[in-house]
Amino acid sequence: MKNNADPNRMTFLEHLGELRSRILASMAVILVAFTACYFVSDNLLELLQAPLKELLPEDALIIGTGVAEPFIVKILVSLVGAVVVACPFWLYELWMFISPGLYMQEKKLVAPFVIFASLFFVGGVAFGYLVVFPVGFSFFLDQFDQAGISAQIRIREYFSFTSKLLLAFGLSFELPIVAFFLGRLGVVSWRSMVKAGKYALVIIFVAAAILTPPDIASQLLLAGPLLLLYALSVGVVAATGKRKAIPDEDESDD
Repeated sequence: MKNNADPNRMTFLEHLGELRSRILASMAVILVAFTACYFVSDNLLELLQAPLKELLPEDALIIGTGVAEPFIVKILVSLVGAVVVACPFWLYELWMFISPGLYMQEKKLVAPFVIFASLFFVGGVAFGYLVVFPVGFSFFLDQFDQAGISAQIRIREYFSFTSKLLLAFGLSFELPIVAFFLGRLGVVSWRSMVKAGKYALVIIFVAAAILTPPDIASQLLLAGPLLLLYALSVGVVAATGKRKAIPDEDESDD
């Protein structure tokens, strides 16, 4: 029997091997970035505390309750900083992993993908830090005042909370980029995205519940921008998506 299999098609095990090599390459770059970020971890700590310190009452404190807590916090902050700094590299590795399934002309989009995906990821992190943090912290601290409780913020819990939110916003801002490329490839259309809006609403709130700490306020802080990003993605696909040829009515009648 003649074998009609494509000799260039990768097997499942080969896909796993390719995924492993891409993950290891990304981890290596993140490790280098982590080392660099650790040397400036004190500055990163001050930067991440700034939105909270501006809103804290004078009698409130940011405290540590463990001997190793300052070191653990430095590790956590350095790791988050490394993921942000190294985003062009791991996004490139992501593209190289999915590129074998694309056509030759689509593979040439690697540079626009890496550039814009990196900008949107960093933009999402900046949006979380500059816009969401002040609003969110103001809301949370008001709850202390209303309950008559003195705010004593544990440093490790604070950085765990903020790190998850920053990475969640960075990833969520990739939605228009993903929609753009799916639209260009003809995988989705703006009409199909509008029809799937009710399902997207449910998925967005489920994703917000998974990506954020377990409280309603944090979930709403992420779900709101995600809904706006979905609407933006529909507009992006409508403006740049692949157009399907519509047959002429006279020709179809013939």
